[in-house]
Amino acid sequence: MEPILIVGIALALLFNFVNGLNDAANSVATVVATRVLTPLQAVLLAAFFNMVGPLVFTTVVATTIGKGIVGAEFMTTQVILIGLVSAILWVTVSSYSGIPISASHALVGGLIGSAAAFAGLDAILWPDAGTVAWLAFYAAIGAALGGTVLGLFGYLKGEEDLFHIIGLGALCGMAISIPVITVMKILPVSGILAILVFIVVAPVIGLIAAFLIGMAVVRFFRNKNSRTMNSLFRKLQLLSASFYSIGHGSNDAQNAMGVITAILVAGGLLSEFIVPLWVIIVSASAIALGTFFGGWRVVETMATKITKLRPYQGFCAETGGGLVLAFVTASGVPVSTTHAISGAIMGVGASRGYSAVQWGVVRRIVAAWILTIPLTSAFAFLSFLLFRMFSQG
Repeated sequence: MEPILIVGIALALLFNFVNGLNDAANSVATVVATRVLTPLQAVLLAAFFNMVGPLVFTTVVATTIGKGIVGAEFMTTQVILIGLVSAILWVTVSSYSGIPISASHALVGGLIGSAAAFAGLDAILWPDAGTVAWLAFYAAIGAALGGTVLGLFGYLKGEEDLFHIIGLGALCGMAISIPVITVMKILPVSGILAILVFIVVAPVIGLIAAFLIGMAVVRFFRNKNSRTMNSLFRKLQLLSASFYSIGHGSNDAQNAMGVITAILVAGGLLSEFIVPLWVIIVSASAIALGTFFGGWRVVETMATKITKLRPYQGFCAETGGGLVLAFVTASGVPVSTTHAISGAIMGVGASRGYSAVQWGVVRRIVAAWILTIPLTSAFAFLSFLLFRMFSQG
């Protein structure tokens, strides 16, 4: 195996490691916040189920990373390496700063910028204009319905901040409409289009799922005392945290799988894009190891700064986030597990009322989500130009 291929595989595994560092918060924040497990116990549990996840689901997300973003003829080893380095730097800086960002989107941005510098924008597998237009149409209908329903609900409850409630309803309606048209096969939403759309959809669906689960739990256990509820949901949180960690590992671990397989294809070691078993194992091991070492500044943001969590709310957040990850992973969409659990935590907080969520913290987190792909794309683009200039000079 050529040295450059070995370097590429090592960088892909390093990416999954720093991915685990940042996304440790996804799997452990809720059980740490509710004090069901100590931080060490939580990361051990998360690391184990991160390993299990990729063996439970198919490698369809890896295929999207390796074949659905950049044209196969442009996925050279150099393009992949520079895209990886850009993603690793962004994830590392964000982890140190305590910002829960999407490692998946950092990798997508890195590959887009690197490929664009190599062969122009035609190297990117953009969606056609017709699909984008129809998607906007269906999203607008969903937004109108959602804003109307939630606005009416808020009015009947006597909420004062109706403007923001209607806006939240519109966002929820839009987010619901997209999975509906995808599942019903009304419109194909895949590749880069799905990745960009689910930046918004994943956290909102997580919010809705956790909100509904939280409301159902409160209603079902309304006559139980708090001690009984805490005792029960402390046990149930072990199951929900494990379920979420499986989803985390199955989606995020596939980032390195897709990249390593693409490297092996580009280097001529594989004739077609099929993820080998050893790639699945080492990629899952890398993200599990990163999760074990943890990103404790990110954990603090997720566990304490968005909203205060009780054991039943931790269970609802993990279950809601896990359901979102199971859906998108089965659909082959590399989403942000950070987005899914952040939205779920907001959802259980909102079940106590709009003011129970620290929306100022949420806005700063969302800003980091929005900036991830543009920043990593720009950095990778400039890095590739510098690489080509020095390598030719």
